[in-house]
Amino acid sequence: MELLEQIKANAQKYSKRIVLPEGTEERTLKAAEVILSEGIAQLILLGKPEGILKQAEKLGLKNIEKATLIDPDSHAKKEVYADLLVELRKSKGMTKEQALKLVVDPLYLATLMIKNGDADGEVAGAINATGDVLRPAFQIVKTEPGISVVSGAFMLLTNKPEFGENGLLVVADCAVHPNPTAEELAEIAVVTARTARNIAKIEPRVAMLSFSTKGSAKNELVDKVVKATELAQKMAPNVMIDGELQADAALVPSVGNLKAPGSPVAGKANVLIFPSLEVGNISYKLVQRIAGIEAVGPVLQGMAAPINDLSRGCSVNDIINMVAITANQAAGLTK
Repeated sequence: MELLEQIKANAQKYSKRIVLPEGTEERTLKAAEVILSEGIAQLILLGKPEGILKQAEKLGLKNIEKATLIDPDSHAKKEVYADLLVELRKSKGMTKEQALKLVVDPLYLATLMIKNGDADGEVAGAINATGDVLRPAFQIVKTEPGISVVSGAFMLLTNKPEFGENGLLVVADCAVHPNPTAEELAEIAVVTARTARNIAKIEPRVAMLSFSTKGSAKNELVDKVVKATELAQKMAPNVMIDGELQADAALVPSVGNLKAPGSPVAGKANVLIFPSLEVGNISYKLVQRIAGIEAVGPVLQGMAAPINDLSRGCSVNDIINMVAITANQAAGLTK
């Protein structure tokens, strides 16, 4: 919880513009009330302004008028965004007529606002499926330069200070890419290290996980992690990255010293990179449910601008936290 409070405090300093496409949704409005009252971010709410204000009044919310309210059907830059969409998607045959229909879709409008520099990030998904949130993001905002794959990181708050960074671990990919190549796995490692710096404010020590430590097993799955480690080290020479490491060698000093003596990461890793989505998703859910570890995320990484997807079962606090995280990501990308 201390980490989340620090993330909010950092967001207050940055004052980033975060667009919420689901502007009339009840949980989103309740979260917006807190975000605006605490100054966590500047908010842009998409939806009929009269509908948003009426819903806010019904819920007893006092700060919603501090947000920028934009009607997707009649916003001032409708033509500008339609022309931008035609330009971005002309190779796919996008016409002006098609673009004018898409720019009234709040999820498309939000990403076009980001692309045009009118917003710094987006949080959505309380009432929209992940695919619907990410489709315009991939089409319009796309991935950041030098990165070809989007991935999902979680921050695990273990309450066990002997692990990671005083009990904090940043882990990926747990949410997006099923079976990354060695090249993609290297990219995931580099952007997850950046997430650790920008959001958790820790100096990353990245462990590339496998069922082998430094050649203790021979298999093509191990070979992928070995190659990914080498590529990641070249991509980010100023980041401590090592592998392949088993989980215990990555986290436990005595095991790390025994299995990988001299490693700058073994025994003290605070960032864990799983070899596949299958491993990552199973692992974080196991520790979350069995050990009661809090998992904050997923934080989508690798996009040219931060766009984060919520669970449709999200709470008001989930939305507040994700807006704060998105603001921190936006500040990190600006740097």
